[in-house]
Amino acid sequence: MQVEKSSPGLVWRLLMVNTLSCGLEACMAAGTVYIPPLLLQAGMEERYMTMVLAVGPVLGLIFIPMIGSASDSRQGRFGRRRPFIWMLGLGVLLSLQVIPQAWRLAALMSPHPPHWLEAALQAGAVCLMDFCGQACLTLLLALLSDLFPVEEENRKAFSVNSLMISLGGCLGFFLPAVDWSQVPIATYLGGQEAFVYALLTFLFLSCVLTTAFIPEKTRTGGGGKKTSPLKSVNSRCFPHLFLPRPQCFLVTLSRCASACMSVLPRAYRACKRVPAVIWRLFVAETCSWMALTSIMLFFADFIGEGLYQGVPSAEPHSQERKHYDEGRVYVWPVWVSSCSVWCQCCARC
Repeated sequence: MQVEKSSPGLVWRLLMVNTLSCGLEACMAAGTVYIPPLLLQAGMEERYMTMVLAVGPVLGLIFIPMIGSASDSRQGRFGRRRPFIWMLGLGVLLSLQVIPQAWRLAALMSPHPPHWLEAALQAGAVCLMDFCGQACLTLLLALLSDLFPVEEENRKAFSVNSLMISLGGCLGFFLPAVDWSQVPIATYLGGQEAFVYALLTFLFLSCVLTTAFIPEKTRTGGGGKKTSPLKSVNSRCFPHLFLPRPQCFLVTLSRCASACMSVLPRAYRACKRVPAVIWRLFVAETCSWMALTSIMLFFADFIGEGLYQGVPSAEPHSQERKHYDEGRVYVWPVWVSSCSVWCQCCARC
């Protein structure tokens, strides 16, 4: 790789910063294979399944600009981006635990859980994972721009980012394609899905821990008088600390509402300043991602139901359910395409 000629520690920094992108993409790719069938197996209708899968991107469209703006103005000992990345990473870890074990959580909540409880738990975990994953990837791209502001280093950083994301896609599509049901620990955890999600949890947690060693520079506020963090937080967030409790709640609620309403005019002004060529790229990328996402989300379910003639809502050990399980893990074509993309990224680097 050509990046090795720049500086001794540059390659290590590039790989360490982009490791979390690899782990996130692995979780999202495995979720592309497992989430639609799991929702259907929980008894959710297909039209509601597509609605659930749309909730995460809609939440990201609303809240990711706010999170990005908050991280831009943050000052702290851990930098601007990493505290937000860690909080969003906790959301991803929580969803990785809930998605394969929703039926057990439903059984713990009630001895005779209603049929919709498992589907509701899975739907909430899926929405949480989609939103936190997209927001975390956005903050990782912002972190790359912060750490590598020089044009040449910035170009190499985003090239390595594409390489690691492609590698994560390869891992994410490879794990569901392998039959893990014969592994003893898979039987102990509860089956193929639980074992794969346990592997993803270990992988993602390892990737999150690497961000603790990223030397992110902290901003000091331009040489003014330094105030303690607690005093700064109290002056900005709790100026109404000694107000009566109902009045304090109303003041907080009005501030949140005004902050949300101020985002729309700023977004409109920002969109007006975007050049026409960027709008054309935006439309082209939106249409291409819509088509690609639609194919990827329904690929596993189509193989299981259409080609293998399986039924996702059948009894766990019935012949129809076995046919469906055999078909939905047939993701080798998607894995091959991910490997080809990774090879292209290696050639560019």
